[in-house]
Amino acid sequence: MRILERHRASIRVQKPRIAVANLTRIIGATLTLSNKQGFHATTLRQLAEASGLSMGGLYTYIDSKPRLLSMILGEVAATATEVLTAPPDEVRNDAHKHLDWIIATHIRMSEAMQPWFVFAFMEAKSFPPAERQRAIDMEATTEKIIADVLSQGVASGAFTIDHVGLTASLIKPLLQDWYVKRAKYRKRGTSIDGYIDCVGNFVSAALSRGYRSSRRTSAGAQARLKQMAHP
Repeated sequence: MRILERHRASIRVQKPRIAVANLTRIIGATLTLSNKQGFHATTLRQLAEASGLSMGGLYTYIDSKPRLLSMILGEVAATATEVLTAPPDEVRNDAHKHLDWIIATHIRMSEAMQPWFVFAFMEAKSFPPAERQRAIDMEATTEKIIADVLSQGVASGAFTIDHVGLTASLIKPLLQDWYVKRAKYRKRGTSIDGYIDCVGNFVSAALSRGYRSSRRTSAGAQARLKQMAHP
């Protein structure tokens, strides 16, 4: 329904019930075909066939692949921002609880919308420039949400970290790994609750113990590197 509302001006079907049903079929077909052969290689004719619409019927909803891409990316971005910026009141003033909530909520959200998130992540390299930038901006928005909580934790003394932005950018791939590499975790028998707990505990321990990385390679390591470079 939200996609219909955002793109009402370009969708020529007036009845919301029919429009939503067919948009669901079109986007479902897009995600399925993209997973098999890539969005770049998918044609509008293939989308029409996979969604059970005629070409004319398809064009009443989308006039181009960029339009379709905008619909999908817009929904992923809006959902992620809307969900991650609405924590319950009981976690807002506790950086540890707030970060745990973001980790769990992001992972569960990506589980519920896995094809959408995989599409946005895996297909980004083939997007047109404007849409590629939109995908980059989506990731930056999520990192900022995480960074804001990290800053809150540093200010309150809950976290001991030197580089808030860099730390946020290191946490983000841990969240992405769940939906990008689902087969790996399925093979290992890792449950979503187990993954959430593991990531939460790992991040919390790293942020709370004041770890400091050395700015220089140790003397012993430097000597071994020289030996490797000049056997």
